[in-house]
Amino acid sequence: MIELTTTRSTVSKSFIVGSWFEPRARFLYADVLAVLSAVMLPWSTTGFTIFLLLWLISLIPLTSSADFRPFLHLVTRPFCLLPLTMVLIAVVGTLWADVSWHATFIGIKPLAKLLVLPFLIYHFQRSPRGSRIFISFVLSCALLMGLSWIVLFKPELKLTTTLSAGVPVKNYIDQSQEFVLCMVALAPWTISFCRQGNYWAAAACTALMLAFFANMAFVVSARAAIVYLPVLLIVFASRYLNRRQSMLLFSACVVVAVAVWFTSGYLRARVADLWIEYQSSKQNIVRSTGQRLEYWEKSLKFFAEAPIFGNGTGSAQALFERDAVGKTGLAAQVTKNPHNQTLNVAVQWGIIGIVALYAMWISHLLLFRGGGFGSWLGLLVVIQNMTSSLFNSHLFDFHEGWMYVLGVGVAAGVSMQEKQRATTSRPPFVKVD
Repeated sequence: MIELTTTRSTVSKSFIVGSWFEPRARFLYADVLAVLSAVMLPWSTTGFTIFLLLWLISLIPLTSSADFRPFLHLVTRPFCLLPLTMVLIAVVGTLWADVSWHATFIGIKPLAKLLVLPFLIYHFQRSPRGSRIFISFVLSCALLMGLSWIVLFKPELKLTTTLSAGVPVKNYIDQSQEFVLCMVALAPWTISFCRQGNYWAAAACTALMLAFFANMAFVVSARAAIVYLPVLLIVFASRYLNRRQSMLLFSACVVVAVAVWFTSGYLRARVADLWIEYQSSKQNIVRSTGQRLEYWEKSLKFFAEAPIFGNGTGSAQALFERDAVGKTGLAAQVTKNPHNQTLNVAVQWGIIGIVALYAMWISHLLLFRGGGFGSWLGLLVVIQNMTSSLFNSHLFDFHEGWMYVLGVGVAAGVSMQEKQRATTSRPPFVKVD
């Protein structure tokens, strides 16, 4: 009996160790780590970082000298080269920043995530499991949404201390970004399931979409979501619906919006607070809306002082601190984040940084022009990031920034696979006399 157990253990170990040297098994291990990274992103910054680092390490056995040339070719394409250019601008921008080296390091850190983008694209261009990353992320967000309803009524069940009711972890801005992305991304799947006659799957997707929407309407949501959600719905309609269907969708949205407005006291209060906060800012009272307006006004002034190359990497906080000397109220507010992506870049790297930022966004939009799941998801991620970055520096924020990098990286790889399959499956051209 002991010998039989030992033999089984030896066989099991040899299988696990031996399979590590098989390319198919190594791809599986890497993809499992990528799935775990996507699952952890809505829940834990530390957990996500650990699994992402393990994923990067898992790529080492998958590389060979034969991979270098195609990877280098990928890096030189605009959708990879432009994010790397932004990182380079941040590094070079340390040379003229009148701040400490620690502050410049803090300024570079938010852009470091862009270095992972080429690795994600290259890996998921070869992996067959790219769509499972999105599915895992949606299921993780669905679990978070369920817990959000629970902690609304049982705050003691929160996993961490948060400032908002109905937010189990992190904050309501991150939670809204996740829920809106999942909700709109699922819409084409619902249509596809209906056309295939798989009505149970279509009903499940619809129920999940409605649950995400209800959570934002009645539990907690970011006010920026009121802006970027309609934009994403317009993108969905223009891509998947005809004119009649689009009119029906927007009519239904108006009816739902009116119904929610009269039934959700929370949502009415969130919108009404905008005007109250704006009026408070005129009395020099520190509130969210007034702070943003103050940050934007000062950021424009800092940008005007160094319009071409900016004030240098990590200079934003120092500039706000110097400007706040001897002032009170809103004028004395100090931040390293102007809560607008364009202004954040403009203050540090001027027009050069702005051009690089928008060139990167545009290159990613162009990358997702085609059809298929990968192109749809990538387009959605880019447009959401661009729109939400009107009110926050979401490319530089940890959570939203990694949503962008992970979403664009995986979607680009899947999209390139889909285009390659479409090309190879296309019948040969035959000239007709």
